Amino acid sequence: MARNPATRLLRICSSQYNLSKVRFFQSYNRSFSLCNEIHHHSSQTHQSFCFFHPKTPKFIQFSPLGLDSRVHHFNSRLYCTQEFTDSPVLELVEDNNNNHNVKNKIKKDDDHDQVSASHVANVDPVELYRRLRDGPVARKLGIEQWEQLTEIFRCFAKSGWASNQALAIYIGASFFPTAAHNFRNFFFKKCDDEIVEHLLSLGAGNESERFLFPIFVEYCLEEFPDEIKKFRSMISSADLTKPETWFPFARAIKRKIIYHCGPTNSGKTYNALQRFMEAKKGIYCSPLRLLAMEVFDKVNSLGVYCSLLTGQEKKYVPFGNHTACTVEMVSTEELYEVAVIDEIQMMSDVYRGYAWTRALLGLQADEIHLCGDPSVLDIVRKICQETGDELIENHYERFKPLVVEAKTLSGDIRNVRSGDCVVAFSRREIFEVKLAIEKHTNHKCCVIYGALPPETRRHQANLFNEQGNEYDILVASDAVGMGLNLNIRRVVFYSLSKYNGDKIVPVPASQVKQIAGRAGRRGSIYPDGLTTTLHLDDLDYLIECLQKPFDEVKKVGLFPFYEQVELFAGQIANVTFSQLLQKFGENCRLDGSYFLCKHDHIKNVANMLEKVQGLSLEDRFNFCFAPVNIRDPKAMYHLLRFAQSYAQNVPVSLAMGMPKSSARNDTELLDLESKHQVVSMYLWLSNHFKEETFPYVKKAEAMATDIAELLGQSLIKANWKPESRNQGKKSNDDEDGYQRPRSMVKLQERKRQEKDLKSVEKVTSFQAAFF
Repeated sequence: MARNPATRLLRICSSQYNLSKVRFFQSYNRSFSLCNEIHHHSSQTHQSFCFFHPKTPKFIQFSPLGLDSRVHHFNSRLYCTQEFTDSPVLELVEDNNNNHNVKNKIKKDDDHDQVSASHVANVDPVELYRRLRDGPVARKLGIEQWEQLTEIFRCFAKSGWASNQALAIYIGASFFPTAAHNFRNFFFKKCDDEIVEHLLSLGAGNESERFLFPIFVEYCLEEFPDEIKKFRSMISSADLTKPETWFPFARAIKRKIIYHCGPTNSGKTYNALQRFMEAKKGIYCSPLRLLAMEVFDKVNSLGVYCSLLTGQEKKYVPFGNHTACTVEMVSTEELYEVAVIDEIQMMSDVYRGYAWTRALLGLQADEIHLCGDPSVLDIVRKICQETGDELIENHYERFKPLVVEAKTLSGDIRNVRSGDCVVAFSRREIFEVKLAIEKHTNHKCCVIYGALPPETRRHQANLFNEQGNEYDILVASDAVGMGLNLNIRRVVFYSLSKYNGDKIVPVPASQVKQIAGRAGRRGSIYPDGLTTTLHLDDLDYLIECLQKPFDEVKKVGLFPFYEQVELFAGQIANVTFSQLLQKFGENCRLDGSYFLCKHDHIKNVANMLEKVQGLSLEDRFNFCFAPVNIRDPKAMYHLLRFAQSYAQNVPVSLAMGMPKSSARNDTELLDLESKHQVVSMYLWLSNHFKEETFPYVKKAEAMATDIAELLGQSLIKANWKPESRNQGKKSNDDEDGYQRPRSMVKLQERKRQEKDLKSVEKVTSFQAAFF
């Protein structure tokens, strides 16, 4: 059969593997459009193309020739026949393969010469597929052959490698099992004796998967063109690659990025704020409402007009060109002279990291000051190379070194001293510690934890910082790690383990450093910082965490804008919003420096709102981002009620009574916390939807202030055990003093060791009895 002179074979060679042959067949009609008289099956252009290695990520950039032609022109062929190399080198060779002395010819559809089984592996997969497709119905297989082939195709259908490779032709992971099942039925119906013989000789495993896969590709391109086109459109709409291109106006500015890199109490944020106040127009991006409020108050007190913008509140100062905001609320459409992004290491946060990434990529500012630890420095360098921004690094050291006290509290909470901050990692433990300290010492405690409103936390912090009163001990959660200026002499870790929602785990080293670094502050009465633990068993882990260098962050968070979710929704019909987010997460494409932020809490809210009729896709998107504790039934109920009223286009009311007094027990305290969260949620929604739909903003603001004040009063007189306290168990309080339970980290290790020991004893006793 005649072949065009331009037809060539490209061979892929590697220093680590033997010869691998990977071919991309493109029809003659596309390569030589002038030669219409020659049948497109009779002459094909051979080009090299390498499939993914099994360890390669799912989505890789393909050449335009390889990617687009396989979708738009299904007469193009893509396949491989042997093991693949990681680093292919292309080399032109003659048509005759001297190593194997094999001549593969593309024959016409009606001309199928029988090839010996020993040469089946060297036949073009296009030809093998045609032999199967156009051949007669196969004879009935023997039981043994049928079972072996069934196992081979079962392994193929469950192959993660094959599923990943199928993405190259836009066969999605969810559709791959169906495609593999249909391919199996096709093969069993039209199988060729020699192909079966060769496949049985390979057996179930990698070799048979790599032999079958190129034939499977040919089958899918011919049988599933609609599914392939649909999945290709869905993938393109869920493309989150190159996020720096999402902000063209920011790319048009030659920005200067100044990274203030250092630990806590090193002056990095102070220097950034000085430049912020000197600018004609600036914005400060805070990780917390509390910190934004502190900067707002400080800057205005120094004579610089500054506005406040958070999810719950908007305070515009006349003639003010400066804004202190939470990082989620920053505008990427306004121009600024100076922008400050605080706690930039939060880019790697699995839930909120996308907000910092968006601010860094999208802010239109001449200068952007980043404040944080060194963990994200390398990835910021990489991002600046991609955006073309200039990066300046300013490294800081702590003003006074943090000292670890070798002498712990020996498990006795009575050993606390004035100026101490006892850090616990659960609300129950916080109130247990407060109760024990006030019962067995003459100290009074202030309390700070995440569920408290910012106003209450500020009140407690001011009470602790004020000299001359009896409130000289602070009991706090990890919320003390950022956002507050505190006069702490010593940080005492009540424990170094916490519940992560699934199990008890050690507190991460980065978090230990952040919290311990709050001890000692320049300009305060305690310039020297000290830290220790309550229990001796935790001291070694504390020292280990403080000595350990910051872990280098490899990826930072991303999350789609509403417009991207809307585009993706246009590709899928008859799915709920929660299912839409699930499919987006499964099919989105990301560059190697980014990950998709977790959104389980968003899907939980979406599931709850599913039965609410009349909400648009954008409405659902915004409601799902409302600040609600999904573990609080009362808060979730009110969010559902707000959404129902909004969907009915009636004014959304609070419909919640105002508490008349401070809490007298833990149940009433929890109720106050829950009510403040509902009011805060109402204010957040009023800032993200039409004002006329949420007309009771003034009432909500007054209620928020009053409830925050009642919470402050409740915490001062709180002398009850927390409601979550285990009942029926022996108390740790005794007449002599308070003894904290043993270190949870050590307890977990000891339980595991005891379990292993019991297993060994059982095996030993069994062996002794048997033998």
